[in-house]
Order: sequence, then structure tokens, then C-alpha cells
Amino acid sequence: MNSLKAKLENRHATAAVIGLGYVGLPLAMEITAAGFNVIGVDLDRNKIATLQQSKSYILDVAENVIAEAIGSGKFTPTSDFSALAKADTVSICVPTPLSKSRDPDISFILSATEETRKYLHPGQLIVLESTTYPGTTDELIVPELESSGLKVGSDFFVAFSPERIDPGNASFHTRNTPKIVGGITPQCTEIARLFYSQFIDRVIPVSSTKCAEMVKLLENTFRSVNIGMVNELALMCDLLGVDVYEVIDAAATKPFGFSPFYPGPGLGGHCIPIDPHYLAWKLKSLNFQARFIGLAAEINGMMPSVVTTMVSDGLNRVSKSIRGSKIMILGIAYKKNVSDCRESPALDVMRLLADKGAILAYNDPLVPTLRLGGSVLKSTDASPAEIAKHDCIIILTDHSVYDFQKIVEAATLVIDTRNATKDLYRFKSRIIKLGAGNGVPSDTYNEHTSEVRAAGAEADETPLLGT
Repeated sequence: MNSLKAKLENRHATAAVIGLGYVGLPLAMEITAAGFNVIGVDLDRNKIATLQQSKSYILDVAENVIAEAIGSGKFTPTSDFSALAKADTVSICVPTPLSKSRDPDISFILSATEETRKYLHPGQLIVLESTTYPGTTDELIVPELESSGLKVGSDFFVAFSPERIDPGNASFHTRNTPKIVGGITPQCTEIARLFYSQFIDRVIPVSSTKCAEMVKLLENTFRSVNIGMVNELALMCDLLGVDVYEVIDAAATKPFGFSPFYPGPGLGGHCIPIDPHYLAWKLKSLNFQARFIGLAAEINGMMPSVVTTMVSDGLNRVSKSIRGSKIMILGIAYKKNVSDCRESPALDVMRLLADKGAILAYNDPLVPTLRLGGSVLKSTDASPAEIAKHDCIIILTDHSVYDFQKIVEAATLVIDTRNATKDLYRFKSRIIKLGAGNGVPSDTYNEHTSEVRAAGAEADETPLLGT
């Protein structure tokens, strides 16, 4: 333990990162920048080749950062797990998707752990960062590693530290996002804390791996439940003829006890639609029903159908049906200003519309091609002339590059699921907006919008974005 501590404090340790995706690659770059030698391991040989050419495939990792890491000789990307034999620390950052039955798929974690065991040696730290259900590290990782004959807490050290990556966030990144660490033993926690404190501004130890695993699930379940609540509120406001965004912005002026979330076409991304199911699955095995999680999933899951109904209602206004109508989707990525389409509600909306016979096109400057079913689609032009050729435009992701005024001016019908047309009330006859009482905000609301938002910005609590 003392030998590893000295290596970490002097930054002479060699760190390995398994999985060079949206979590692992930024982590590897931070560790490299701190002066450690880093081995990046990934089975995707295309990723390894890209990195060896000093290029990046992750939006939040600039190519000059990759080039500097490769050029320094301190970062070595490889597909060969035998390189782990040289590592003093191993960080496992592999995907944890859901199976078709919505059960946790931890096969990537188990595979990475098996490879790690082959090269496990005394004085090594193993940290799992992949999101999983409480108990995974203690019940599955440790027994596999101890099958090597080494003992956790004395021969080697194991901890869980949940990733907290927010793709596209310009303010918070790996280094300045507080890091939670929980070890199998107090010694494990201390070694993990020491490791991360070399390149993370603030490291927060907790009592156990199970606690650290639960922290991540709470964070994303909190968001899932609140987004589900505000999506249901949007449907209520549609029925009541009230603008949900006016309600939220006004409520956000309260300086305590309220954090604004916003409605949208459904959940997307790598965490929020998936992580709560890990917790619900674990609790089901303990004969406990996670009712909030289930209800939020039900509401959020029906939002693409809600959007499809909005399209149908809008086209009915001009005596058209979805079948045969030319419909353009604006924004395919799951959130604003990123290229990630995993679990994106846009894909569900497109499938529903295609099933109803719509003639679909999409534009997303960050997603040049898209596989939908058995077809590969290409992002089409979104010029005013092209928009005018379509019967309906659906705003599903409000990328900053879009000029929504020009879009609305050119369009015949706009379905707005992101409040992107909030300042365009003079075009309200051609806009249907989710949660706006069957239209865009009233003139009165727009007259006071800046005042309401300014008051909300003075609140003590940082606003939390929705979907």
C-alpha cells in the first residue's frame, strides 16, 4: 500500500483505462495531463487507430489534446489487455446498457473484470466507473478478482467511483466535477481518493462501494422522475389552455425549494433513460416495487406518441393526413449541441411517423448519417427553400446553430417540442407547441418574459435542465 501511495503522490504510477468512450477517453486525458503514464484499452480497433493518428471521436475531447498526449509518449492506446500487467491502477469505463427485456446488461463489466484478473498483481488499484446496480462491485467484481488468489484490502484495492460526464457541458468537465469514491475497505477508499485527487479538483469519499453505486442512481433517478413530472404537467397545461413554460419560469422566481425542469419529446442519452432501471431491477429482487421510477418511465416513454399526435392534429388543420405528408425532423441527437443519438426520442418519433406512412427527412448538423431500421439516412438541407417543401417541421432538438425565426417563416406547420419558438408569437397560427395550450405563448406572456426570467435567475438554486 505504501509503495502504491508513493507512486501516486509522485505521479510515477502507470494508469490503465478500459473503455475509451465518452467517459474513458476524457478520464484518460486528464490522468495523462497530470503527468501519469496512461494505457488506454479498447476492443474497437477503429478507435485505437483514430487515437494513434492523434484524432478524436469524442465531441468533448479536442484533437490537440489527443495529439499532445500521444506526442508526449505518456498515452498509449491499445486493444491488447496484456498491457494491464504494467498498470498500477485500472479504471473500468465500459458501457452498461439494458437488455431487450429492460434488465441490466453487465456483460461488458464482467468481461473487463475477467481480463483484469488475468493481469492482477499485488499493489494494484481497480476502480469501476460504469453505472450499475448497488452491490455489483462487492458481489461480482471482488470475487472474480480474488479468484486470482490475492486478497482485497491487503494485496490489491477495489473501489467504485461513478462517472458524472455531461456531454456538451462547457462549464463542467472531468477535472472540475466533484468525484465520489467508495472502497471495499477503508484502505481501498483512501487509495482511490489519493489517486483521483491527483487530477480531480474535489474528491468526496463515502463509506462503501454500495453507497457510491447508489449515489449515481439517485442522481439520474432524480432527473428522470422530475422530467416525468414536468412532461405530465405539460399535458395538463395543454388541456387547461395554460402555457407550461410560463408556469415554470414564474415558479422559478422562488429563491428556494424549487428547481426548474422542462418538458420535451422524451428521454435520451446514456444515463437517464437507463440508470433508474438498474435500481428498479435490483429492488425487484428484494421484493420492493420502485413505483416512482416505473411511473416516470411510463410518462417519459409515451412522449414520442404525444408528439406524433401533435403532428396528426396539426396536419388535420389543413385537411392532411400523416400518410403521404412530407415531414422534416430538426435535431436527431438526444440533447442540444451534441452528436449522441443513443436512446434519442427522435428515433422513436421517426419510427412512429414512418409506420403511419409519412415521407421523412431529417436535418442535424452534428449527425450527418443515421441508421433507422434497415435504412441509412443522410442529413438533408435545412434551407428556407427546402423547409418550404415540407408539410410539417418538427423541432426535436434545439441546436444552437438553428435560426428558428427563419425556419418558422419558411414553414407551413411547426411542431415545437423544445420551446424553441418562445419569442415568435406573431407566427402562432403555424406553430403547435408542446405544453403551450395548443399554441405558442400569449402576447401578454411574451411582453413579460424577460422580467420573469430575470427574476428566476436571481434564485439561489442553480436551474436544472430537463430532457
